[in-house]
Amino acid sequence: MSRTLHLAEQLISLPSITPEDAGCLELLAARLAPLGFVCERIDSGPDSFRVSNLWARRPGAGAAPKTLVFAGHTDVVPTGPLEQWTSDPFVPTHRDGKLFGRGASDMKTSIAAFVVAVEDFLAATPDPAVNLALLLTSDEEGPSVDGTKVVVEQLKARGERLDYCIVGEPTSVERTGDMIKNGRRGTLSGKLSVRGIQGHIAYPQLARNPIHQALPALAELAATVWDQGNDFFPPTSWQVSNVHGGTGATNIIPGEVVWDFNFRFSTESTAEGLKQRVHAVLDAHGLDYELRWTLGGQPFLTTPGELVTAVQQAIMAETGITTELSTTGGTSDGRFIAQVCPQVIELGPPNASIHKIDEHIVVADIEPLTHIYRRTLENLHAQALAAAAVAA
Repeated sequence: MSRTLHLAEQLISLPSITPEDAGCLELLAARLAPLGFVCERIDSGPDSFRVSNLWARRPGAGAAPKTLVFAGHTDVVPTGPLEQWTSDPFVPTHRDGKLFGRGASDMKTSIAAFVVAVEDFLAATPDPAVNLALLLTSDEEGPSVDGTKVVVEQLKARGERLDYCIVGEPTSVERTGDMIKNGRRGTLSGKLSVRGIQGHIAYPQLARNPIHQALPALAELAATVWDQGNDFFPPTSWQVSNVHGGTGATNIIPGEVVWDFNFRFSTESTAEGLKQRVHAVLDAHGLDYELRWTLGGQPFLTTPGELVTAVQQAIMAETGITTELSTTGGTSDGRFIAQVCPQVIELGPPNASIHKIDEHIVVADIEPLTHIYRRTLENLHAQALAAAAVAA
């Protein structure tokens, strides 16, 4: 059995449903400390929702070496109905060339591959020209308030410099390495409450229907072109997710209607700009309203450069695949890391089974992932040596 597969199985066997870590970080720190990593716990949150965070760092050689961070999460989503699983979600099980278990794809195998790739790299290159680090949390699938966000805030306060980050999210489609995320859209949510006057539906002249009043404004927002996107991002999207109005009775005009909506926005728009445009539409329609905003994350983008090149070359050398760059999908903790790290990409195994019953990973996808991470380290080390030679 490969070392990556064995470590992935050990992690899957630990029931780390958000925010529980269930001992994953202790297991990983025990593997990293003998390699020269200084392992620091930065746990956060109230006792009722305590989040486990690990920041592990190993200095490189040379003058002011750049830092590469592997980032990920040990927490997993709830299993769903256990009776629908073919096997226990926290007992790693093999069937038909696949490893089954909650977290197999999202993302305990990636974390195992991080560790083994670092072990192999350091065995061959004990004095690398880059600093190495791992940032791991047990709060990515949950609120994401006391996890990576807190660690990043502490690193920023300390003035620690991060240069490259690989997040182990499952980004591939058919085969490991066929797609990486070099950015993500921002997410901005709004809760719009439009006030009217409740009354009997037979006497509309004595009431004011907020649903009727809001619809023209909502139709205008739905038809608005917010931006055209760019070479890396699709156009910004505005979508209504929920509508709440009425008392349940069929003969009452409601006094209020609440609309939940969300923007997934590209780097062509800003959160403040989108807010201003929404308020302008609502004000133009004369609505009596309250609007509460929640910014879930800013968009980030890593254009082709040192990190993207190192990863693309590693994928080609290991698999022969010319990887596709993409910014599709939901959010990840990359949105927090991008605040302190200029080059952030996401690379992991195929994502077809994530969050599903019988989550799994094809065993044949595991070793290539480990080798891609290791080759990326080798490529960044070579880049650093070449830059030092030119500077000398």
